[in-house]
Amino acid sequence: MSTNKTQIIFLFLLSICIQWSCTNKTTDNIPLDNEAEAVSVMQEEPIIEEELVLGAERFDAYLPLLERKRVALTVNQTSMVDDNHLADTLLGLGINVTQIFAPEHGFRGQADAGATVKDGKDSKTGLPIISLYGKNKKPSSQQLQDVDIVVFDIQDVGARFYTYISTMHYVMEACAEANIPVLVLDRPNPNGHYVDGPVLDSDYSSFVGMHQIPIVHGLTVAELARMINGEGWLKDGLQCNLTFVECKGYTHHTMYELPIKPSPNLPNQRSILLYPSLCLFEGTEANVGRGTSQQFQVVGHPEYPNQSFSYTPTSRSGAKYPKFKDKLCYGMDLSNMETQSLFDEGKISLEYLIDFYQQMPNKESFFLKNKFIDKLAGTSQLRKDIIAGKSASEIRKGWEAGLNDYKSRRKQYLLYEDFE
Repeated sequence: MSTNKTQIIFLFLLSICIQWSCTNKTTDNIPLDNEAEAVSVMQEEPIIEEELVLGAERFDAYLPLLERKRVALTVNQTSMVDDNHLADTLLGLGINVTQIFAPEHGFRGQADAGATVKDGKDSKTGLPIISLYGKNKKPSSQQLQDVDIVVFDIQDVGARFYTYISTMHYVMEACAEANIPVLVLDRPNPNGHYVDGPVLDSDYSSFVGMHQIPIVHGLTVAELARMINGEGWLKDGLQCNLTFVECKGYTHHTMYELPIKPSPNLPNQRSILLYPSLCLFEGTEANVGRGTSQQFQVVGHPEYPNQSFSYTPTSRSGAKYPKFKDKLCYGMDLSNMETQSLFDEGKISLEYLIDFYQQMPNKESFFLKNKFIDKLAGTSQLRKDIIAGKSASEIRKGWEAGLNDYKSRRKQYLLYEDFE
């Protein structure tokens, strides 16, 4: 054997011995009693979270579905892709967008809550805007006549009474009747980390509660669309030809802060996290911050006896005629609550409504005569329990059976890792 070959073989064998020696030395230096500790230390290395990618940002997943099609968009001011609106983006990519369906608050999101949204034309793109809020909540067959596919891309906040999901229901139903496919571009649910509240009693179905789900349903819009189809909730049990594009990097553990106000009176993350609890006040005489800069973060009434906190609602954009306009209101200030603690709480706080009711001098007129509170709660039982003086824990016990049933059904429609 030549000298060079001998040297190469020697060096190869030496390197193997060194690796074997180092490996065994590292292992031998860990006492057997500490093996679990060593594994734990290894597992404590920082986990790199996957970057969040919205459904609307995943062009490769859905542009092929839109090419050479006449496309209608169900969108609003939240339908952004980076710094551009989805409508502008798709038009720039050569997609034939033919019309806009606008939900509550309108295409640009400036209309007051409950205000009729009118048909019109978008000044930037020239696209016709068809209102789906007011008398016309469901696209007509004529409005879908020249449409091959409808895209739904709206940021929801995860509460049953937030009407964007009702608009989605009617779009799905109209498209199912017309045999037109629906494409849902999914977005995270900022209240998707828990499930809570009474499940809707079908006797109290309305536009602020169309589905037999709890107040906080814990689903993204794509997951809910799947449930609407799967549970046969469309008219006559129709099935929508549904396609969806999931988010990447999202789970139901994710704390997602919305980059754009989802509606005029949800200005920040705190208001969005408080919304499932405080929206119940909309069925009462109290003002819930409309006409202030702290919407859904303060609650007040001129006759509230505790006068340590006060504010005066005024006419503002998104709230032209707030309750108790220009009148001094006393009440509760939640505007300094930390968003992380609200997120971690993971439940509806009934104590706000119960405490406020108990302190009001005129309890008989506290709940509005039209019993709107029952539509918001999805049942009359919440109102009756509060009047009867039940505690929050006692009231919550009445939700348990319905919630447990809902939770088991919900799981089959999930697209993302759950919080449980």
